[in-house]
Amino acid sequence: MTHRQVLEALSGLLLVLFVAMISATIVSVALPQIIGALDGTQSQYTWVVTASLLASTASTPIWGKLADLFSKKLLLQVAIVIFIVSSVACGFAQDTGQLIAFRALQGLGMGALQVLVQVIIAAMISPRERGRYNGYLGGVMAVATVGGPLIGGVIADTSWLGWRWCFFISVPFTLIAFALLQKTLRVATVRRPDVKIDYVGATLIALGVSVLLIWVTFVGNSFDWMSWQTAAMVGGGVLVLALATWVETRVAEPVVPLHVIRRRTPALAILASLAVGMAMFGGSVFLGQYFQIGRGYSPTEAGLLTIPMMLGVLLSSTISGRMISKSGNVKPYIVTGGIVLTIGFLGLSTLDHETSLVFVSAAMMLVGVGVGMSMQNLVLAIQNTVPLNELGAASGAITFFRSLGGTIGVSVLGAILANQVATSIVEGLAKAGIKAEAAGGSGSLNIAQMPEPLRTIVRAAYGDATGHIFLVSTGIAALGVIATLFLKPTRLRDSVDLKPAPTTGETAVSASQETTRA
Repeated sequence: MTHRQVLEALSGLLLVLFVAMISATIVSVALPQIIGALDGTQSQYTWVVTASLLASTASTPIWGKLADLFSKKLLLQVAIVIFIVSSVACGFAQDTGQLIAFRALQGLGMGALQVLVQVIIAAMISPRERGRYNGYLGGVMAVATVGGPLIGGVIADTSWLGWRWCFFISVPFTLIAFALLQKTLRVATVRRPDVKIDYVGATLIALGVSVLLIWVTFVGNSFDWMSWQTAAMVGGGVLVLALATWVETRVAEPVVPLHVIRRRTPALAILASLAVGMAMFGGSVFLGQYFQIGRGYSPTEAGLLTIPMMLGVLLSSTISGRMISKSGNVKPYIVTGGIVLTIGFLGLSTLDHETSLVFVSAAMMLVGVGVGMSMQNLVLAIQNTVPLNELGAASGAITFFRSLGGTIGVSVLGAILANQVATSIVEGLAKAGIKAEAAGGSGSLNIAQMPEPLRTIVRAAYGDATGHIFLVSTGIAALGVIATLFLKPTRLRDSVDLKPAPTTGETAVSASQETTRA
């Protein structure tokens, strides 16, 4: 493809990525108001996020594998249709149960859009040149992450729109992207008659992870850590995941290609992505809640307060992408990004309900810089090590584990936050001389309906508890840094596909030529 053709197709792909990302960022800052309007709880707040991440996680490897076997363009169009239908359904949800179910369906489309865009770009552009185009990707991601919270906050604060338009607003953008891709996208179609999709493996992985996340949500509240429920759920989840691993070693087309992730660079990149996903998704999801519930700001103000983090993503992803294309070296930027991310979370771990907003902004900026330098470049590192016919599987694998990390991070950190908040509220009520029975609504996120003494106690509890989850995120991000340190330093290749290994004769000729030059 010529540079002009690439840019034409890329415009539609970037719009698709923009729609997928903005749908998540719009909801993130409006979610406290959404759950409050539907009279939901902290656990339901967490599962509105977890449901979409889990569905995205389970389906991402399948979409990646299908991209190696069928028309990438057709798959992308199918994903767009799923996303449109689910977005409309989320907008019409009448309670938190319906919203969680529709968000799971939306996760199927979001996961497909994210991995298919990466696969299609990888099929069009060589890894060396892709660093420059990754700057465009980073820019779109930054605009979506900066604009999303602002748009979501304004929508949630506008009485004649309401929070339901946080879901409806993505529909026209998606329709435009569909039409644009139909006209500009031209990607070679691979057809294989012996296709075997590992639906069993994907189902087992999703089931095993779901059981463990449900256990994390309810342990310590509905039942004790040392109980038969814990033994049954943890043992059952681990057993199902072990069975899934066994299935992956037996099927012809595994949903998680073990032969790919056993290699050094993919394995370490996946481990780092798992840690980055846990830290980034798990931490950032609760920032909007911190600003609104813990500090008392409106959704629009909360969106404005998240700008430093998104600005960090924009600057670091754009600058590092161009520098990587120029040098051909990706490891130094990944390692640096992981270190900066860890420092940023360490700063956020000191938060309480009275922390200076200047300090909070600086720490968020560091988190954004770390994410921008590491997340997309980890995908580039793994794509550089696989041939063209494995791009879909490799991209799907790293996106799978990053989403899995985010899913686990949101659930675990959400459970930690809920338990910490519950303890703090009980202590606050005792100090204020209020009986717990008289504060029956303290488990709700509908802060506006609470009487003033209780409202102040709940706000302080959320503000003070948020620092604890960022401390956990710091430890997780540090594990990602350790993984990136062991990445093998390699230069990005200039070709779209790996060059075939030279034969013995070709090797001898090459060596002779090198000797002659010397």
